[in-house]
Amino acid sequence: MPEPIRMRIKLTGDVADVRVLIGHPMETGLRKDPKTGDFVPMHFIKTVTATLNGKVVLEAQWSRSIARNPYLEFRIKGAKVNDEIGIAWIDNRGETNSAKTTVSPPA
Repeated sequence: MPEPIRMRIKLTGDVADVRVLIGHPMETGLRKDPKTGDFVPMHFIKTVTATLNGKVVLEAQWSRSIARNPYLEFRIKGAKVNDEIGIAWIDNRGETNSAKTTVSPPA
């Protein structure tokens, strides 16, 4: 089971600042297992997609050079209270994960 995706949203006017922490090992395929001396197989996120109310607002193509548990931050203009923002990813092994959250009123 994939590790969780944590997302925080701060709404300022009609701009949502979205911060996402994605739990994933992000193995490059270049690291050796200290016990066996064998290379640890590649395991990395290939595609990340962000949506606003089901409409794609960001799509990123990643590779093995991204660090473990990647952090992503972006802004969405035109967001409103109660809009739904989603994040989804797929990795090179075909594993997927996604999360959705609703925009809350500013504090």
